[in-house]
Amino acid sequence: MSFTAEVKDELSRVEGRRPCCARAELSALVRVEGTLHLGGTGRLRLEIATETAPVARKTIKLLHSIYGLTTELTVRRSVLHKSNNYLITVPAQPRLEEALRDLGILGEGRTLEHGIPAALVKRDCCAVAYLRGAFLGGGFVADPHGDFHFELTAESEQIAADLAALMARLGMQAKVTKRRGSYAVYLKGAEPIVAFLAHVGAHRALLRTEDVRIMKGIRNEINRLVNAETANLEKSADAAMEQIRAIRAIASSRGLSSLPPALQEMAELRLANPDATLKELGELADPPLTKSAVYHRIRRLMEIAAEVEPRRRKGR
Repeated sequence: MSFTAEVKDELSRVEGRRPCCARAELSALVRVEGTLHLGGTGRLRLEIATETAPVARKTIKLLHSIYGLTTELTVRRSVLHKSNNYLITVPAQPRLEEALRDLGILGEGRTLEHGIPAALVKRDCCAVAYLRGAFLGGGFVADPHGDFHFELTAESEQIAADLAALMARLGMQAKVTKRRGSYAVYLKGAEPIVAFLAHVGAHRALLRTEDVRIMKGIRNEINRLVNAETANLEKSADAAMEQIRAIRAIASSRGLSSLPPALQEMAELRLANPDATLKELGELADPPLTKSAVYHRIRRLMEIAAEVEPRRRKGR
């Protein structure tokens, strides 16, 4: 089962706080997954298609409990995808047109409403329910082990804009994009996705996403530290090689015995310990030196090497 299917399975069991919430949730489901058919006698028939069994059960339950509508369920097996498709048919009946008007799908004169009616999502709890229904109908959320990605499918630019506005109202900044004749409202990054899951009631999915996000954060921090340490080691190794080259230049030009005792000791310690850090060189000195003292002696050796190098080249 995909992560999206798991989330939908969990959300299909969430009950709205009020009857108005159930109405908003059903409205979103019908809007996203429903298709209206007008018969030759002017009678309406509604079809709602879904690939998720829990969503089909939830839709039928809402149609029955809110409006007492008669429904028919057809289950078809997709050979290509090896999964079931569920078709809920609401045949022509006296209460259907009234229900569609109440859901904000139909307007006056049987015209289709192009946006989300403000009255339907006036309360925040109803806005949450509408978003839950929109996800049940056409939502996608990537497995958190991969990239964090979430989107809702919308049939029109107006619906997409209204969905984004509902999410913004609840503190989630979504973006809208057009995709193959439809629109997608999407979220990027873990935090807004976690916020959406929290709002709509997908608490198991939320905890799983948070666990993965924490583990990703730990791995990223470890990788950062390892990379930083590797870079520091490479930098230290390069510096040590440059110091050894400089000391050898001094040795071949004027001899290490020409150096003051403190610098001679440091030069010999560096030659004998090419992999040692400045701190470790200080611990090997007699008496031990601070890292700062070692740094100043090494710097003085580099300066002397810079002075003798031109003379060596000139002598050649």
